[in-house]
Amino acid sequence: MCNSAGVTVPESSAVNIDGPWTHRDISANGARFHVAELGEGPVVLMLHGFPEFWWAWRHQMEALAKAGFRAVAMDLRGYGGSDRPPRGYDPITLALDVTGVIRSLGEPDAIVVGHGLGASLAWTAAVLRPKLVRRLVAVSMPHPRRLRSALLTDRHQVAAAKHIFAFQRPWIPERQLVRDDAEMVERLMREWAAPGWPDAPTAERYRRAMLIPGTAHCAAEHFRWLVRSVPRPDGLQYAARMKTPVMVPTLHLHGALDSAILPRTAAGSGRYVEAPYRWRLLDGVGHFPHEEAPDTFTNELLGWLKDPEPER
Repeated sequence: MCNSAGVTVPESSAVNIDGPWTHRDISANGARFHVAELGEGPVVLMLHGFPEFWWAWRHQMEALAKAGFRAVAMDLRGYGGSDRPPRGYDPITLALDVTGVIRSLGEPDAIVVGHGLGASLAWTAAVLRPKLVRRLVAVSMPHPRRLRSALLTDRHQVAAAKHIFAFQRPWIPERQLVRDDAEMVERLMREWAAPGWPDAPTAERYRRAMLIPGTAHCAAEHFRWLVRSVPRPDGLQYAARMKTPVMVPTLHLHGALDSAILPRTAAGSGRYVEAPYRWRLLDGVGHFPHEEAPDTFTNELLGWLKDPEPER
């Protein structure tokens, strides 16, 4: 299991938050994953980003259930109530976690909605297992090849993503993440969001979740793979595999004030999609549009899901 230093918080108290949803564990891809689910109908599987966990989708879960969908929010490998194995933080393994959960839910496919890291996995799953992804919604994250290119060539995106490079040091980032009751989590979220978000109770939720033993180290491992794999065979093979175009309808949402992943980096991802593709730049919000402006975000999402033939 991954390890981290600092104050710890019991997993159940931080993750199993009461609400209209139900909590359960699902086995997939050789690991155990915690999910919260609500409603009946076509499955919408939601994937959180860093430094969040399933609770990031609480607003959308209720709205989706009322609209006739089965809303499922999972904790990614290394986060929340899911397993924290020592390996498997590359995007292919993480994406196969996602498609494995779809199968374990007993569904032939799912609409996959991802934010940040979760969006990167959604892009990847749509390429690796296209029959399991009915539609794709990417939030605050470009296609992986666009991100790779920007991190290699765009000095503005490199500066905005300084946290990614800071995570390359051994153990120091984990200790920084949990220091002072995970104060860094709240600071990063405020830096990346529009002014005024998150409020104190919301920030406290994410700080507590980061203090679950092992979470900080597991969270850092994905960022380490992202940079260290660039010249390695596994990174080159992943980049080559992602040349395969996305063949499912795709909605791409991005906050105009996102200071972690710049809008200019995300724009242009449609070149990798050979299916209906809709790009929306959301005014007045930053890196967390599903939480900063939940009504606006949910209206965009539901409007697109109800459209039988979304336009390019």
